[in-house]
Amino acid sequence: MYAPMDYDAHCAEIVDQADLLTAALDEDTSLTAAVPSCPEWNLAQLLRHLGEAHRWVAEVVRTRATEPPPDTALRDLPRETTETPAALAAWLTEGARLLADTLRTTGPDARIWTPLPSGSPRFFARRMAHETVMHRADVTLTLGTDFTLDQRVALDCLDEWMELGSLPEMFDYHPDRRALLGPGRTLHFHATDTPPEAAADWLVDLTGNTLTWHRTQKPATVSVHAPLTDLLLLIYGRAPADNGPYEITGDAELLEFWLSYVLFG
Repeated sequence: MYAPMDYDAHCAEIVDQADLLTAALDEDTSLTAAVPSCPEWNLAQLLRHLGEAHRWVAEVVRTRATEPPPDTALRDLPRETTETPAALAAWLTEGARLLADTLRTTGPDARIWTPLPSGSPRFFARRMAHETVMHRADVTLTLGTDFTLDQRVALDCLDEWMELGSLPEMFDYHPDRRALLGPGRTLHFHATDTPPEAAADWLVDLTGNTLTWHRTQKPATVSVHAPLTDLLLLIYGRAPADNGPYEITGDAELLEFWLSYVLFG
């Protein structure tokens, strides 16, 4: 299995992904273009949300907050903007660097508020690295360009998704997800383009009292084989299962049922 990404790598990835995202913008980019994977937003709103999220987390970490500060700025997003793509791109990369610098200065072991178990900047470094990855994917979908991702980052992104989605606390936030549990409900995801040492197999088990997952290759009620980045886009709700390089065997209805409940980000 590949060596996992550490705190410093997550900090660096926040900046790298913001740079890649903004490099896709040019003076002709329409900031009013609808974002197909976030249908409530246009491109300006998506970029503003991400930049405000970087700044909001930087404030949490910098002040070692013990409770969440107001997040109105990253949620109340006006559809109109007078900014140019270049100005908005510069503002976004500035926020990404501010966040990465704040995380590095504070260090991984400080005690702070986090929305899910962790209580340290480690949570936010990893979460915001992957938040930036997925919103870069949203930009490429909006612009109709290709989305590529380093395999190590994609593996870490999927692992974090599985870890967060299987936390018992998720039933408190989303009690409807208990409907997923039932006998004979297992899902297997296999990346077809990774070397054996990547161990790129995820088994989701819904047969118990909680959602669980393992990095293992075992028979399941439904199995999905696809390149790693395509699996990531599918599980994050950025690509439909019926349109893409997805080889689905078994109970496709279970896959759709599961995806309909667990999408986030």
